[in-house]
Amino acid sequence: MTSSELIASSTTRARKLSAEEINEIEHEITLYADKKAVGLEALKIVQKHQGWVSDESLLAISKYLDIPGSDLEGVATFFNLVFRRPVGKNVILLCNSVSCWIMGCDEIKDYIKERLAIDFGETSKDGEFTLLPVPCLGDCDRAPSMMVGENLHRNLTRDKIDEIIQQYRNL
Repeated sequence: MTSSELIASSTTRARKLSAEEINEIEHEITLYADKKAVGLEALKIVQKHQGWVSDESLLAISKYLDIPGSDLEGVATFFNLVFRRPVGKNVILLCNSVSCWIMGCDEIKDYIKERLAIDFGETSKDGEFTLLPVPCLGDCDRAPSMMVGENLHRNLTRDKIDEIIQQYRNL
């Protein structure tokens, strides 16, 4: 069953938004002329608190902002940094742009895959890492590059990958 089908299903029920989520969404509403423009920000707020946006969370936002669930689903699936499935504690966004590809991102991906036993779209068995492709990180002069959380890592090598993985495992 797809996310859209789940949203349309009568068995999917909206969860209650937390007081903190509501406060943050309410703040965002004050920044926009139309409450419906807050959809993306509300998705990001819920993801910050929940780690991802479940169907139940999407429905809760839909009801709270009076936006059709299908409209929010469209927004959520358009923006690749809104996670509609559970992800690991650390999300690795590996750039696979032309510049990164020329500079060896395929070899870096293979090494990450070997080290963490995951491929694109997968989460490590320990729940620590999820590996996702990203079309560009805008750091072409220091390719290959990747982000882990909000931190950009550049000029990647096998040794740097080992250091980065160890750094995030120790957090």
